[in-house]
Amino acid sequence: MNIGDVAERSGLPAKTIRYYEDIGLIRPHRSANGYRCFVESDLHKLAFLARARALGFSIEDCRTLVGLYEDESRASADVKDLAQQHLRKIDAKISDLEAMRNTLSELVECCAGDDRPDCPILRGLAT
Repeated sequence: MNIGDVAERSGLPAKTIRYYEDIGLIRPHRSANGYRCFVESDLHKLAFLARARALGFSIEDCRTLVGLYEDESRASADVKDLAQQHLRKIDAKISDLEAMRNTLSELVECCAGDDRPDCPILRGLAT
């Protein structure tokens, strides 16, 4: 498969696939003329990476996950540990977002939203 084919089948832009190659996450074969030649295992790895990135794993986490996936002697505890660490980061982000939402909600509630220049939202942002 060429990069266009694998991009279409994986749902990833060709630019992302080239980036993944540049940083060593994938290593497609090269034909004599230098074109990338992808095989099914490359497509599978790209789909794996797309799913991991969609779940918010960082590039370095993805590198670790691919290494664990390819290591048949891996301990599932290592995979679980990485996933739990990521889950804790997600929970912290959710907590931060909830706090942001609560603060903004309070500011919006306090604002009359009329023609007067007094604005609790601006006052709240300034403090």
